[in-house]
Amino acid sequence: MSLDTVVEDIRNEARERAKEIRSEGDERADEIVSEAEADAEEILAEQERETEQAISQEREQKLSSAKLEAKQKRLEARRDVLQDVRESVEERIATLEGDDRVELTRELLDAAAEEFDDGDTVRVYGKPDDDELLTDLVSEYDGYEYAGEYDCLGGVVVESSESRLRVNNTFDSVLEDVWDDNLQDISTRLFEQ
Repeated sequence: MSLDTVVEDIRNEARERAKEIRSEGDERADEIVSEAEADAEEILAEQERETEQAISQEREQKLSSAKLEAKQKRLEARRDVLQDVRESVEERIATLEGDDRVELTRELLDAAAEEFDDGDTVRVYGKPDDDELLTDLVSEYDGYEYAGEYDCLGGVVVESSESRLRVNNTFDSVLEDVWDDNLQDISTRLFEQ
């Protein structure tokens, strides 16, 4: 065996070994790339899930916020309508005239009179425009006198120092009681769905 043959064998072995190393390197590189691609796909999928979840949460929050705002606006509108109705009722009561006003005022005075003892000095107050009406009505009761004005829609405020009692039978107080007792029914009738 000559030296050239030995050199050629070594070179061939080196080439074979280089091919094996390259092949192993290529395989390892392919494995690394494959693992990296799999990791990248997993990371991408996780990011997509997180993004979808964030979008969904934000959508839910905005939807919830919008629903709450709409509900608040509906409630404000209902309050405004109820306030308008209340003001309209107050206006109609305040402008009540004739026999209807006399009859209602008499009934409220009669109801208040039941609270006082005979012999009490009783003072009656009412709406400034009703002074003539109240003067006439109190003349029918012993010990009663019209004592002056009270800021109200009508009706009477009756008091006696002997009984230490004051009865507020104004149209305002009756309306307030009726309104409070029937607000749910009024609201239901106005806003039936």
